Amino acid sequence: MEARRRLALLSSHLRPTTTGSPTSSVSASNCASASVCEKGNQERDCVFCRIIRGESPALKLYEDDVCLCILDTNPVSRGHSLIIPKSHFPCLQATPPPVIGAMCSKVPFISNAVVKATGCDSYNLLVNNGAAAGQVIFHSLPRHPLKLDHETSQLADRIRKELLFFNSSKDDEGQGSTLLTN
Repeated sequence: MEARRRLALLSSHLRPTTTGSPTSSVSASNCASASVCEKGNQERDCVFCRIIRGESPALKLYEDDVCLCILDTNPVSRGHSLIIPKSHFPCLQATPPPVIGAMCSKVPFISNAVVKATGCDSYNLLVNNGAAAGQVIFHSLPRHPLKLDHETSQLADRIRKELLFFNSSKDDEGQGSTLLTN
Protein backbone atom coordinates (compact mmCIF):
# COMPACT_ATOMS: atom_id res chain seq x y z
CA MET A 1 0.00 0.00 0.00
CA GLU A 2 1.41 3.38 -0.89
CA ALA A 3 2.54 5.70 1.89
CA ARG A 4 -0.04 8.42 1.18
CA ARG A 5 -2.91 5.93 1.43
CA ARG A 6 -1.57 4.62 4.72
CA LEU A 7 -1.25 8.14 6.11
CA ALA A 8 -4.76 9.02 4.92
CA LEU A 9 -6.19 5.91 6.54
CA LEU A 10 -4.32 6.40 9.79
CA SER A 11 -5.55 9.98 10.01
CA SER A 12 -9.07 9.26 8.75
CA HIS A 13 -10.47 9.59 12.27
CA LEU A 14 -8.83 12.95 12.95
CA ARG A 15 -11.04 15.94 13.51
CA PRO A 16 -10.45 19.66 14.04
CA THR A 17 -9.61 20.62 17.61
CA THR A 18 -12.68 21.40 19.68
CA THR A 19 -13.02 22.59 23.22
CA GLY A 20 -14.91 20.73 25.87
CA SER A 21 -14.31 19.07 29.17
CA PRO A 22 -13.32 15.42 29.04
CA THR A 23 -15.56 12.86 30.63
CA SER A 24 -14.06 11.54 33.84
CA SER A 25 -16.26 8.57 34.61
CA VAL A 26 -15.22 5.00 33.91
CA SER A 27 -18.84 3.96 33.42
CA ALA A 28 -19.88 2.43 30.12
CA SER A 29 -22.96 4.63 30.15
CA ASN A 30 -21.26 7.85 29.07
CA CYS A 31 -21.36 7.02 25.38
CA ALA A 32 -24.32 4.70 25.69
CA SER A 33 -26.51 7.57 26.89
CA ALA A 34 -27.40 10.12 24.23
CA SER A 35 -28.21 12.73 26.91
CA VAL A 36 -24.66 12.71 28.27
CA CYS A 37 -23.14 12.95 24.80
CA GLU A 38 -25.43 15.87 23.91
CA LYS A 39 -23.57 18.01 26.45
CA GLY A 40 -20.83 18.62 23.92
CA ASN A 41 -20.47 18.42 20.18
CA GLN A 42 -17.37 16.29 20.55
CA GLU A 43 -19.19 13.34 22.08
CA ARG A 44 -22.41 13.83 20.11
CA ASP A 45 -20.57 13.94 16.79
CA CYS A 46 -18.05 11.22 17.66
CA VAL A 47 -18.46 8.27 15.30
CA PHE A 48 -17.28 5.91 18.04
CA CYS A 49 -19.83 7.22 20.56
CA ARG A 50 -22.52 6.65 17.92
CA ILE A 51 -21.28 3.07 17.42
CA ILE A 52 -21.31 2.45 21.18
CA ARG A 53 -24.85 3.89 21.46
CA GLY A 54 -25.95 1.59 18.62
CA GLU A 55 -26.66 4.51 16.25
CA SER A 56 -24.01 3.52 13.68
CA PRO A 57 -23.16 0.05 12.37
CA ALA A 58 -19.89 -1.71 13.15
CA LEU A 59 -18.41 -5.19 12.92
CA LYS A 60 -17.94 -5.92 16.62
CA LEU A 61 -15.22 -8.36 17.61
CA TYR A 62 -15.27 -8.01 21.40
CA GLU A 63 -17.16 -6.04 24.02
CA ASP A 64 -17.07 -5.72 27.79
CA ASP A 65 -18.13 -3.07 30.34
CA VAL A 66 -15.19 -0.76 29.58
CA CYS A 67 -14.23 -1.17 25.93
CA LEU A 68 -15.35 -2.29 22.51
CA CYS A 69 -13.28 -3.78 19.69
CA ILE A 70 -14.41 -3.41 16.08
CA LEU A 71 -12.94 -3.91 12.64
CA ASP A 72 -11.84 -0.61 11.09
CA THR A 73 -14.02 0.48 8.16
CA ASN A 74 -10.94 1.95 6.42
CA PRO A 75 -8.34 -0.71 7.20
CA VAL A 76 -4.64 -0.23 6.61
CA SER A 77 -4.35 -4.02 6.51
CA ARG A 78 -6.77 -6.94 6.57
CA GLY A 79 -7.90 -7.41 10.18
CA HIS A 80 -7.13 -3.81 11.25
CA SER A 81 -9.06 -3.53 14.49
CA LEU A 82 -9.83 -0.72 16.91
CA ILE A 83 -10.05 -0.95 20.70
CA ILE A 84 -12.26 1.91 21.88
CA PRO A 85 -13.22 2.95 25.42
CA LYS A 86 -16.97 3.01 25.97
CA SER A 87 -16.64 6.45 27.53
CA HIS A 88 -15.46 9.38 25.43
CA PHE A 89 -11.90 10.47 26.29
CA PRO A 90 -10.16 12.97 23.99
CA CYS A 91 -6.65 12.12 25.23
CA LEU A 92 -4.74 9.60 27.32
CA GLN A 93 -4.19 12.20 30.06
CA ALA A 94 -7.99 12.47 30.52
CA THR A 95 -8.46 8.71 30.44
CA PRO A 96 -8.56 7.10 33.89
CA PRO A 97 -5.76 4.57 34.48
CA PRO A 98 -8.26 1.70 34.99
CA VAL A 99 -9.67 2.34 31.50
CA ILE A 100 -6.19 2.45 29.94
CA GLY A 101 -5.35 -0.74 31.84
CA ALA A 102 -8.51 -2.47 30.62
CA MET A 103 -7.80 -1.47 27.02
CA CYS A 104 -4.13 -2.51 27.23
CA SER A 105 -5.06 -5.86 28.77
CA LYS A 106 -7.19 -6.61 25.69
CA VAL A 107 -4.39 -5.88 23.17
CA PRO A 108 -2.70 -9.32 23.31
CA PHE A 109 -6.04 -11.15 23.52
CA ILE A 110 -7.57 -9.39 20.50
CA SER A 111 -4.39 -8.96 18.46
CA ASN A 112 -3.38 -12.61 18.82
CA ALA A 113 -6.83 -13.69 17.60
CA VAL A 114 -6.62 -11.31 14.63
CA VAL A 115 -3.05 -12.43 13.82
CA LYS A 116 -4.14 -16.09 13.76
CA ALA A 117 -7.30 -15.36 11.76
CA THR A 118 -5.39 -13.36 9.13
CA GLY A 119 -2.37 -15.66 8.92
CA CYS A 120 0.06 -12.93 9.99
CA ASP A 121 2.99 -13.41 12.30
CA SER A 122 2.99 -9.98 13.95
CA TYR A 123 1.14 -6.70 14.40
CA ASN A 124 1.74 -3.01 15.04
CA LEU A 125 0.02 -1.11 17.82
CA LEU A 126 -0.89 2.54 17.24
CA VAL A 127 -2.62 4.88 19.69
CA ASN A 128 -4.66 7.88 18.52
CA ASN A 129 -4.29 10.54 21.19
CA GLY A 130 -5.02 14.21 21.71
CA ALA A 131 -7.51 16.81 20.61
CA ALA A 132 -6.81 16.33 16.90
CA ALA A 133 -7.62 12.63 17.23
CA GLY A 134 -10.93 13.38 18.93
CA GLN A 135 -11.01 10.09 20.85
CA VAL A 136 -8.49 7.71 22.42
CA ILE A 137 -8.32 4.61 20.20
CA PHE A 138 -5.88 1.70 20.06
CA HIS A 139 -5.29 0.38 16.53
CA SER A 140 -4.08 -3.20 16.11
CA LEU A 141 -2.61 -3.55 12.61
CA PRO A 142 -1.79 -7.09 11.44
CA ARG A 143 1.56 -7.19 9.62
CA HIS A 144 2.30 -9.48 6.73
CA PRO A 145 5.90 -10.29 5.80
CA LEU A 146 7.41 -7.61 3.58
CA LYS A 147 7.93 -8.85 0.05
CA LEU A 148 10.90 -7.09 -1.46
CA ASP A 149 10.38 -6.90 -5.18
CA HIS A 150 11.64 -4.82 -8.08
CA GLU A 151 9.17 -2.01 -7.33
CA THR A 152 10.35 -1.83 -3.70
CA SER A 153 13.97 -1.73 -4.84
CA GLN A 154 13.17 1.13 -7.23
CA LEU A 155 11.43 3.01 -4.42
CA ALA A 156 14.49 2.60 -2.19
CA ASP A 157 16.68 3.95 -5.01
CA ARG A 158 14.41 7.01 -5.44
CA ILE A 159 14.46 7.69 -1.69
CA ARG A 160 18.26 7.43 -1.60
CA LYS A 161 18.45 9.85 -4.53
CA GLU A 162 16.26 12.34 -2.64
CA LEU A 163 18.37 11.90 0.48
CA LEU A 164 21.52 12.64 -1.51
CA PHE A 165 19.86 15.80 -2.85
CA PHE A 166 18.86 16.96 0.64
CA ASN A 167 22.24 15.97 2.06
CA SER A 168 24.09 18.10 -0.51
CA SER A 169 21.89 21.12 0.26
CA LYS A 170 22.37 20.97 4.04
CA ASP A 171 25.46 21.35 6.17
CA ASP A 172 25.68 18.00 7.97
CA GLU A 173 29.30 18.19 9.06
CA GLY A 174 30.00 16.64 12.40
CA GLN A 175 26.86 14.49 12.48
CA GLY A 176 28.62 11.29 11.50
CA SER A 177 25.91 10.11 9.10
CA THR A 178 26.41 8.09 5.93
CA LEU A 179 23.94 7.63 3.10
CA LEU A 180 23.75 4.13 1.67
CA THR A 181 23.94 3.46 -2.05
CA ASN A 182 23.65 0.33 -4.13
